[in-house]
Amino acid sequence: MSGVALLFPGQGSQYVGMGRDLAEDDASVRELYERADDTLGMPLSRICWEGSEEELRATENAQPAIMLHSFAIWHLIAARAGKVGIGAGHSLGELSAYLVSDAFGFEDGLRIVRERGRLMGASGADRPGTMAAILGLDAESVADACERAAKAGRVAVPANLNAPGQVVISGDVEAVAAAGRLASEAGARRVLPLNVSGAFHSPLMATAADGLAAALEGTNWGEPTFPIVSNATATLVTDSEEARRTLILQLTSPVRWMEGIERIRERGTARWLEVGPGNVLSGLARRIDRSLRVTAVGDSPSVDAYLGSSD
Repeated sequence: MSGVALLFPGQGSQYVGMGRDLAEDDASVRELYERADDTLGMPLSRICWEGSEEELRATENAQPAIMLHSFAIWHLIAARAGKVGIGAGHSLGELSAYLVSDAFGFEDGLRIVRERGRLMGASGADRPGTMAAILGLDAESVADACERAAKAGRVAVPANLNAPGQVVISGDVEAVAAAGRLASEAGARRVLPLNVSGAFHSPLMATAADGLAAALEGTNWGEPTFPIVSNATATLVTDSEEARRTLILQLTSPVRWMEGIERIRERGTARWLEVGPGNVLSGLARRIDRSLRVTAVGDSPSVDAYLGSSD
């Protein structure tokens, strides 16, 4: 066994009130939120604890909020977790994994994800797009529906390969709608339009990828202390140059989550932990492999339960 596997959630896992109980109960967590506010020059803690859902959902706010929450959880449980053997994160969560691996510092990580969110939101405004979840249809059929819908320069591509029968598509509004109709005709159980501000993980994010490249280049990097599974390539990343390359590629490439989980399984792990708000990744893991048991640690009760456990 290669130690603990850490999974970090992505955008969409945020909720108003996230982290408030943790900060009230622990002065060191409260200090992390204060440092985040000072670093970003904005009241991120207020947005997390008291903001409106709309304000927190904004891409440039949600991304640093989720990273901060995930890091605060890890700060509390790290000594209890044991040696980390491998990490992965869903989209934004991949950056949280690099932060926990000490590839860059806390303040740098917050600045990167704030800029990443701003860039993605700006790309969505410049070239409007959308996303939709296709349920109950295999990935090959979804890809075929996207290819058939992508006519006359329109974009429709698989964006998140999350689990068997769960693929998210992304692209131009009309092309995504057409791909959804074709997927339904091919036997999809449901097509769910997503409330997002852009066509994430598609070629429509090319401008954001260019901006992220500049932001990553201007950040002090070290080598990660444990390998990180890349969303874009589903390979293990162990050096900072490859980390930067794959994080840039991630913005315009599909999140290959199923393959990433398989890479972790191949390594062999003593324990799987989902670190951050929600339990979406724990649910996906069970859909990928019913034998997987992932412990979700994301709020005060679950932290207390984890710290009190004996496994």
